[in-house]
Amino acid sequence: MTIVVAHNFYQQTGGEDQVFAAEVDLLRRNGHRVETFVLHNDAVDSMGKVRALAATLWNRESYRSLRDLVHRSGAGVVHFHNTFPLISPSGYQAARDAGAAVVQTLHNFRLICPCALLYRDGHTCELCVGRNLAWPGIRHKCYRDSFAATTAVATMVSAHRAMGTYHRLVDLYIAPSPSARAKLVEGGLPADRILVKPNFVPDPGVGSGGGGFALFAGRLSHEKGLETLLEAWEVLGDLLPLKIIGDGPLAPLVAAATKRQANIQWLGHRPLQDVYDLLGQAAFSLLPSRCYETFGRVAVEAFAKGTPVIASRHGAMADLVEHGRTGALFEPGNPADLAAKVRAMLADDGLHTTLRAQAREEYESHYTSQQNYHQLMEIYARVQHRTASAPPSSAVPAAAVSEV
Repeated sequence: MTIVVAHNFYQQTGGEDQVFAAEVDLLRRNGHRVETFVLHNDAVDSMGKVRALAATLWNRESYRSLRDLVHRSGAGVVHFHNTFPLISPSGYQAARDAGAAVVQTLHNFRLICPCALLYRDGHTCELCVGRNLAWPGIRHKCYRDSFAATTAVATMVSAHRAMGTYHRLVDLYIAPSPSARAKLVEGGLPADRILVKPNFVPDPGVGSGGGGFALFAGRLSHEKGLETLLEAWEVLGDLLPLKIIGDGPLAPLVAAATKRQANIQWLGHRPLQDVYDLLGQAAFSLLPSRCYETFGRVAVEAFAKGTPVIASRHGAMADLVEHGRTGALFEPGNPADLAAKVRAMLADDGLHTTLRAQAREEYESHYTSQQNYHQLMEIYARVQHRTASAPPSSAVPAAAVSEV
């Protein structure tokens, strides 16, 4: 099978980029011819506002390029990871017009929330879920703290809802977790076309767990729960060292914490192999997110190393981490509860040993490369059958879109 995998890179590298690269590699290692269609948001800097808005709504240049690539390659499936903003929904039409089925992995909540996180002003927010136009998001300037930018995102989603793009042109959606699927269905996406397929992690090998520290690895930002984490370590005092990997807007807050507390160490950005090594040594991994995550790749990476996870009890974290079996769950945003869960885990060496074995078992049961490959093949076979039995989709009229 020939597959085209399409992805629009953000300006800051993130988990979506890792999943895109991992799935492309997985397909190639299993003998498939894979063509990639990629754009990068750095290109937006050289575009005027009007041109950038037009591209977000319907990018005819990317439409032509992707349609031609699918024609040349003879691909039966185009698998999209991110279309925002430069591939745009025109990518779906390009794939369909070239005779390919369309799969879209939903790595975030962009189609039901302008900021894509269901998070605003330090708390979860669902005011735009289910609305035809995300007026609350526009009013609160949820995307990049900009009225104009948020209006552009909300208009794009609203226009394509009205045109039926998300129902008519996408054969199947992939949600990485059951909780993400539930929110997306609540937001109006077709329930009969959203399947749950978790992301996977190539096996990094089991770690020792003997490093005597806790580890946070991720973006240093409000929605990731950095304040909750640092406040919990104020409560815990010198009970256990904390290592923090990552960078982001709360870097100054983390730097200040390291000066107050000698047992907090900020390691900055580290290569993936270093992250794996530290995850394997850690007593447990911490995921204190304040927002609903659609998935938790770091949790699966920890499981692969045999490391338990202490995470917030909501969103995908509650799907991934089983309290008392692969780690512990605490009340989101509650540093005292997080500190209590840390103390409980440290107090029982036997429990910690059991959790390590069960975390690794969880990885082997659900998140290996080969399991994910078989799931992808089932999805691709399903959409090709659907496309073969369905009438061709009608193209969006040229008058309805802008030339870019």
